[in-house]
Amino acid sequence: MKRIVIFASGSGTNAENLIKFFQNSNYASVVQVLTNNPHAKVLDRCKTLGVSALSFNKIALTKTNDVLNILKASKPDLIVLAGFLWKFPEFILNEFPNKVINVHPALLPNYGGKGMYGMHVHEAIVANKETETGITIHYVNENYDEGAIIFQAKCMVSDTDTAEDVAAKIHELEMAHFPKVVDELLLKS
Repeated sequence: MKRIVIFASGSGTNAENLIKFFQNSNYASVVQVLTNNPHAKVLDRCKTLGVSALSFNKIALTKTNDVLNILKASKPDLIVLAGFLWKFPEFILNEFPNKVINVHPALLPNYGGKGMYGMHVHEAIVANKETETGITIHYVNENYDEGAIIFQAKCMVSDTDTAEDVAAKIHELEMAHFPKVVDELLLKS
């Protein structure tokens, strides 16, 4: 069985979508969810879905091998960042080369980088009067949102769309495409 570990920071809708997508798979499953937020809704979702979930602090991720050791024990074939807001440490990336991916709520390289996540991205899209946006699924490297692009999907932005409207469109794209792209990557590996 291919093993997926998810990192999330918030509500966990993408994590839940991935868990449910692979629940009945005969070759892959989500074996662990890790979060930097001990109050994240993703922890409740995992409990309901019967998936192991743990929270950790910044020291455990960046200054010690605590999170790395959890990952080594989980033996992931793919590490999926699904709404994870912290920069992923280079020493962990080095242990799992080309096995860490992220979904970003814009068409990279536009609207990427430090501080560009969630509503910050959608507000910038609306403020700049963009006519389209989308999602980018990419490999994670040592820089925010600069890893090789795996997949992009686009949607239109109308001049009457609010940041909340854009967020809803992006959420639909994530729900539709993220599990399928993870599935394709696992089938190729």
